[in-house]
Amino acid sequence: MTVTAIHQFVAGYARGDAISNEARVLQTLFRGWGYASDIFCEQRRILPEWRSLARDLSEAPAACANGAVALLHLSIGSASNACFAGLGCPKIILYHNVTPHHYFQWFHPAMAVELERGREQVKALAQTADIVLADSAFNARELIEMGYTQPAVFPLALDFNTLHQTPDRSYLRRFRDGRTNILFVGRCAPNKRIEHVLAVFAHYQKAVNPHSRLLLTGSWSGMERYYFWLLSLAREWRLRDVHFLGSVPQNVLNAVYRVADVFVCMSEHEGFCIPLMECMAFDLPIIAYRAAAVPETLDGAGVLTDRKDYPALAEMIEHMVRDLPLRRSIIARQRQRLARYQARNVDDELRARLTILPD
Repeated sequence: MTVTAIHQFVAGYARGDAISNEARVLQTLFRGWGYASDIFCEQRRILPEWRSLARDLSEAPAACANGAVALLHLSIGSASNACFAGLGCPKIILYHNVTPHHYFQWFHPAMAVELERGREQVKALAQTADIVLADSAFNARELIEMGYTQPAVFPLALDFNTLHQTPDRSYLRRFRDGRTNILFVGRCAPNKRIEHVLAVFAHYQKAVNPHSRLLLTGSWSGMERYYFWLLSLAREWRLRDVHFLGSVPQNVLNAVYRVADVFVCMSEHEGFCIPLMECMAFDLPIIAYRAAAVPETLDGAGVLTDRKDYPALAEMIEHMVRDLPLRRSIIARQRQRLARYQARNVDDELRARLTILPD
């Protein structure tokens, strides 16, 4: 078969979403190789201002009828998964992991159902694709447990150019006031265990450094129950200067990374965790809980903890802020990890994985 197009399928298409960002990176790559390349998604799940950048899922079967290869970003229960399964063209799966549904059962029962359905769809898609990729070894091991044969690891393809955008000066002025800024970046979702970040900060502010602030950046859209519970915890614990910034544009995110002193990640389920790589680009020291793909993404960088000992973590944060030799050592290891990641030749790496394409 002569390949003329490589089309991608996503469950949702929105600004700030890691999978959407990677789909755009790959689209640019595929078009650079000379192939037509569109992104398909249910229209209702495409951000309104982005609907000119993606096509409705209903158009996919016709687009994939002749000479096309379909690539599915597999991450949740979705109509895109079912559409992909029914296509007769060569298929590629890129697995980003499906968060275990139990994290969402109380906060968002409907999402828990979607996640459980997603995991069943992942199992059902085993042996249906010509090529199976996973963006971490952790994700690849999960696929093997669900019946997939020898999935290859293709780490997330990230666009670091956005991190060079001029940071928002108003946020720089607002948060550069001498307080120590603790940061977490990530969707407001229960698997991120933001309540544990709050617990660490509570010990830090009350017992270690009262002149401190917590910045939490990430959308809570659809997770309002979890978000309001976090707000109630912050009030109950009488925490000061806890800022839920929500979803922010790139220049604000860049400003937040610049003003932060330490990044704290207590997440218990990550298929990759892009903010860890972004921290490295900003020389922001990381302390993270050892879970899922986090150790793999850090790859020897940052500070990993096996226990959520909040007082000990609070003390460790202070060492990372005040002990300059320690801070420089952590940043040096993070720079080395980032350099290894950026030394990848994504073009060659992906071509080597996509063996169904002509040489």
